Amino acid sequence: MNVVNTSDLRPGQVFSAPVYSEGEYMLVSANVPLRQKEIDILNTWGIEYVRTEGEIIETKHKLNLKDESSEVIIKVLEEQIKEAISKEEENLPEENIPEETPSKKVSAEDEKPSKKANIKFSISDVRHNSSPYRKYKTIIDKLNALFTGLKSGTDTEMRAIDNISIRLLQDLRENPDSFVGFILGGEVSGNELAKSSVNTAILSALTAQELRLPNHKIHNVVAGALLHDIGMLRLSKGITEKKGGLSEAELEQIKSHTLHTSKIVTKELFGPHEVNLIALQHHERWDGQGYPGKLVGQAIDIGARIVSVADAFEAMVSKKSYRNPMIGYQAVRNLLSDNARRFDPAVIIAFTKIMGIYPIGSIVRLNDSSLARVVSIHVDVPMRPKVQMLTDRKGNALSTGSMAIIDLLEQRTLFIKQAIDPADYA
Repeated sequence: MNVVNTSDLRPGQVFSAPVYSEGEYMLVSANVPLRQKEIDILNTWGIEYVRTEGEIIETKHKLNLKDESSEVIIKVLEEQIKEAISKEEENLPEENIPEETPSKKVSAEDEKPSKKANIKFSISDVRHNSSPYRKYKTIIDKLNALFTGLKSGTDTEMRAIDNISIRLLQDLRENPDSFVGFILGGEVSGNELAKSSVNTAILSALTAQELRLPNHKIHNVVAGALLHDIGMLRLSKGITEKKGGLSEAELEQIKSHTLHTSKIVTKELFGPHEVNLIALQHHERWDGQGYPGKLVGQAIDIGARIVSVADAFEAMVSKKSYRNPMIGYQAVRNLLSDNARRFDPAVIIAFTKIMGIYPIGSIVRLNDSSLARVVSIHVDVPMRPKVQMLTDRKGNALSTGSMAIIDLLEQRTLFIKQAIDPADYA
């Protein structure tokens, strides 16, 4: 088996034998040109080389892999990388995936949710007493009060939004992992517009930081994220809270919220131009099929492109009147499969780096059948996060004092086998 550096791969290269993403899972078939999409995925997740039994047309650089322990590590990473490539036609059924380490094979019965562990309660009970949670809830409450004032016609200044933005950025610097975890945890009930806006602002801030935007632009991105859906206040609840499908006329009213938001930002808050661009453009699409202006690619403001991705993720993982929330793992996969239709690929890469494939707050099953909650990720190795143990391998819930935190980057024999829907354990 030959190993080829990812840095030597180029779009259009053809291999004389199938190429695998460092293991058993096919990246590209024999005699099929390599696409930039496959290379981008490898780079996004830090995969340094691929393997093939054949020869590479145009590139002959090879590397012999002699360290068997490295092969074990790679197989662990590769199993999870394949899950990220959601549209690969060569996906193998899970039951055909070889076991990474010697362990008892999990039966279908074992895979069923264990009602022994009331995980959602045990997590929330601890987190609701924490300082980060109180700060998170305070920001939502402050923004909700501001929204209530705007809806009732109370004069409001942009300075109030700026103050909330400054507070959020300060608290986020101190508690980034906790704040991201609250998004998936659904920790706050009620105040849905304010909560959604704060969550979008948290994700937007982290993405803007990953993109190395200057501080003043990050502040505007956060302010724009806090206000991006405020135009919904001008629409009737019959439309915004409708459980069934929307008519064409109702859909057009929903789309008008960007114009309502822009009017509020410019005419009532007298906000800056950069914030207004986010208000207007956060539903524009990279391929030009968005609204209201059908802008294409780089013509869309960078702040709007960031908020667009953050808003989409937040919407997917939040409970709506017409559907249950999606688990974070599936939401990330959906973003990765966008293929430059809705979103700027550079923003998607930055977002997935800061979130990982198993975002903070995700409930996961490890290869020894124990359950854990992701509490921190490694940006360079996002598939091997730190996790807090919730159950033992038999499904017994651990007490608060026994919920050890394990770094999967150090514990190489453990790896994430699958993401779990927390609702199964409520």
